[in-house]
Amino acid sequence: MRMLPAILAAGALLAQSRPAPPIPKYEVKRAASPITVDGRLDDKAWAAANTAELAVTWESQTGPRQKTAARLLWDDENLYVSYACEDTDVTAIYTQRDDPTYRDEAVEIFINPRPGQQTTAYIGLEMNARGVLYDYINIGLAPDFRRSFKRFNLDGVKVAAAVDGTLNDPSGQDRGWSLEVSIPWVNFEEFSPKPVPGVSWSFNLNRWDGVEPHRRMTIWSDSMLERPGPHAPTRFGEMLFVR
Repeated sequence: MRMLPAILAAGALLAQSRPAPPIPKYEVKRAASPITVDGRLDDKAWAAANTAELAVTWESQTGPRQKTAARLLWDDENLYVSYACEDTDVTAIYTQRDDPTYRDEAVEIFINPRPGQQTTAYIGLEMNARGVLYDYINIGLAPDFRRSFKRFNLDGVKVAAAVDGTLNDPSGQDRGWSLEVSIPWVNFEEFSPKPVPGVSWSFNLNRWDGVEPHRRMTIWSDSMLERPGPHAPTRFGEMLFVR
């Protein structure tokens, strides 16, 4: 996300009221068949992908507890990510690339292709229920300080979303929305070569659900931040590429 003062002030402060869970691992399988990025998740390849369930962490937040399931696949050209989101009222206002999509109903993925780097840098993609992308590179310049470079744009990324209901209509009976994104490997080449089976990167997944004042974040690998926020790269999970 952009520089949010309240979250960045917390920086690397980790919650002390509960023990930190283990860092999770996700095995990214090769896609066995082509994937068409249309947001509908009906390609056969997704049936074989592992599922990453996002969880509620911050009990102070309000809003419904709605499920989110993400899946990842890869092939010679792209990394693929899909999200299936339960949602009884789908809302998304922003329509232009690099708009603040995280203020809408949005899903996010943060990717660090070089987990052993001394200065932490990772690529962020934040996509709303319209399929609008805000992408950037986030660089840790010093302890407890980060800078997001929003002028960074990924090349060749495809994003599509599908809504099961009526977008921006609170009177409707929505059931949810889904999203697919493909990210060409060329976007990571300054950090790492194209992965092969056995290579590990680090990453995290999260979702912003609902609108203020009833808004909730769910996350895959618990950031352990005191306030709702996903930007804790030392808490990113493992992305292991497999056949």
